[in-house]
Amino acid sequence: MSKYNPLWSRVGKSKEVSLQLSFEEIEEVLGFPVDHSFLKYKKELSAYGWSVQNISMKQKTVLFHRQKG
Repeated sequence: MSKYNPLWSRVGKSKEVSLQLSFEEIEEVLGFPVDHSFLKYKKELSAYGWSVQNISMKQKTVLFHRQKG
């Protein structure tokens, strides 16, 4: 079980094509701040039919996108 499963579950339940969450919103879901390990674990999101499209360090947001198919 990944420490990011609560976030993947939250994103996977979205009905939207794209979903943007702030680092603060992600921290609320996870209970800890986003760190560099996020880059390693983000590939797990494909199991939920989603991918990370963009990470903005300036705006402190992550843009998730539903995969086609």
